[in-house]
Amino acid sequence: MANLLETCVDTPDGLQAAIAGGTDRIELCSALALGGLTPSAGLIAAARQSPVPVLAMVRPRAGGFVWTPAEIRAMRHEIAAVRQAGLAGVVLGASRPDGTLDTETLATLIAEAKGMETTLHRCFDLTPDPLHALEQAAALGFTRILTSGQARTAPEGIDLITRLHAQAAGRITILAGGGITPQNARLFTAAGLREIHASCSVATQETAAIAALGFGPATRRDTSADQVRALKDALKE
Repeated sequence: MANLLETCVDTPDGLQAAIAGGTDRIELCSALALGGLTPSAGLIAAARQSPVPVLAMVRPRAGGFVWTPAEIRAMRHEIAAVRQAGLAGVVLGASRPDGTLDTETLATLIAEAKGMETTLHRCFDLTPDPLHALEQAAALGFTRILTSGQARTAPEGIDLITRLHAQAAGRITILAGGGITPQNARLFTAAGLREIHASCSVATQETAAIAALGFGPATRRDTSADQVRALKDALKE
């Protein structure tokens, strides 16, 4: 099986750049600077013509992953909107206050997404027992788990990622993500992983006025087709 690159994007131009660079799959978000939130209706519409599969983030706000009943209702509507748009799937997660997976809420959301691909996002990296959480995710029917190995970056978490991949044994895919670059991609292919997640972005300076008036940080990150190509090339080595 060829190594697969999933690129996370949060703008229409980023979507086009990822496709132009040769990504294999898109994680569609808004506000990647906040870890990724549910994409707008306009961005979802732009992704409908994508030649590669697109999975939309379902996360109604920034912060933790303990959801209120109102937020769960909103997430169910967001999943329905993604389905109606014809996208391949959704990326979602839910935690209990102690960091364990909220399997009841996840079962509700998985049922809403029936027939679509489902990725458990990095709420997984907050779980106190990741090996048990893997079994829970597999039992719920998730397609894959996105994880940095509970470390700040995936290269730092490579030991746990390798253990998770071995335990998964093909029942559920381990998707390594967080700080993966062309320079360190070999760590993951050598460990036997076949799916990699990365932003493939470059820093862009904003004007001082943008930051001063609170419209955003002084530096933002934009998806780069060249970075996508470079990481794809590294995965082939």
